[in-house]
Amino acid sequence: MIIAVIIFVVAIAGILTFLLIKKGQSLKQVETDLDNFKNKYKDIIDIDGVVAEKTNELKNINQNINNQTADFSRQKEQLNQDFQNKRNIYENLLNEISILEENLEDISYGLYKPHFDYKTSEEFKQSLEQIREKQKQIIKDEQATHCPVEWTVENSRVKGKKMIKESSKLMLRAFNGECDAATSKVSWNNISNMEARIQKAYEALNKLGSTNQISITDNYLKLKLEELYLEFELEEKIYQEKEEQRKIREQMREEEKAIKEIEKARKDAEVEEENYQKALEKAKAEIEKAKGQEVDKLTEKIKQLEINLKKAQELKSRAISQAQLTKSGHIYIISNIGSFGDEVYKIGMTRRLEPMDRINELGDASVPFDFDVHGLIYSENAPEVENTLHKRLDNKRLNLVNMRAEFFKTSIDEIEQIVKEMNLTVQLTKLAEAREYRETISIREAKKQQIDGQIEHNKTPIEEKLEKFPTSLD
Repeated sequence: MIIAVIIFVVAIAGILTFLLIKKGQSLKQVETDLDNFKNKYKDIIDIDGVVAEKTNELKNINQNINNQTADFSRQKEQLNQDFQNKRNIYENLLNEISILEENLEDISYGLYKPHFDYKTSEEFKQSLEQIREKQKQIIKDEQATHCPVEWTVENSRVKGKKMIKESSKLMLRAFNGECDAATSKVSWNNISNMEARIQKAYEALNKLGSTNQISITDNYLKLKLEELYLEFELEEKIYQEKEEQRKIREQMREEEKAIKEIEKARKDAEVEEENYQKALEKAKAEIEKAKGQEVDKLTEKIKQLEINLKKAQELKSRAISQAQLTKSGHIYIISNIGSFGDEVYKIGMTRRLEPMDRINELGDASVPFDFDVHGLIYSENAPEVENTLHKRLDNKRLNLVNMRAEFFKTSIDEIEQIVKEMNLTVQLTKLAEAREYRETISIREAKKQQIDGQIEHNKTPIEEKLEKFPTSLD
């Protein structure tokens, strides 16, 4: 019995020991699993800490961005300011360079307002001499420069005056050199630049002389600018006078041609008149001896000779009349679309007996296509009619500088209206044939089509396949 109890107790102890061992192993496994779980999901488990950490990181990033943005804004502002400063320097340099250069592309075109109203170039030359004499006198009177301070050098007023005189002389020499250079180069396309050049030299030299308080006077500057204006306007007047002389010489050549043409026509008409007169007298003498059918033939011949004789006499009378009327001639209205475009007309005058000879001359070499004639107006005072037409169309001139260029941008209807208002008899042709020009356009277009056709014909198989291949995947 005791043994049984002992055995039972031992068995119970063994079972309990086994269970305890088993439980201990289970607890260790649970602890291990729990550690693994914690390691695997530690970031999720500590979510508040992660959020706080990430929030701090975001704040730091935002702060860095704000700091960088502020730095960028300051740098941008500084760069803009530096750019503007350098831009101003660049523009000032360009302005100074343009004063010294004579590049047509850099010129600011403006209307020059004349300072003088002399009628001839000689009057301009005389005024130039007077201006230069005034400059010499003002220098001689020591009024070209000014110094309000009485300087002393080495406690000597005499040496101080000498220093002022030498400095003034040096400044004037430099200023006169700049002015002479500007005046010698002045022309229609740089008058503003040369004026600015003198003004710039005046300001620069006065700035250099400010140390000794020596300056070039405004009065001397004014005289130098007047010299510049006079020189410029003198050149313009000389140009106008040359143009006027050229126009006169052209008119003289045209009149000389007209006179020779009229004289030749008169002589030819006299020769024809004489020949027809002799032939008529001979025919009349023969008809007195003729009989039968010969009388009829001679009668018909006499009639034709009388007609020809009358024409020769009319031509002679016309030539004599044309020679006696020194102002008679034709006003021609012509256009050239191929050379000058649509609605551009030349209105000129010729005293030729055959006005078309003059028109053909105009189209010979000076332009690539022939002129189309829209109208010819005969007048016994052709210069006056031409001048009136030009005045009525003055605001339609193509060239506003050279009045000899008789081209006007207008319509044939406007010209016709003016002609009617002047009570002139003329039938204007409104259509410009422009045959050579239009044929040239057709030939050029045909050649282009021919070349395009050859290119199309000479395509390689690869090029043909590429053309068939879609240009997009739409």
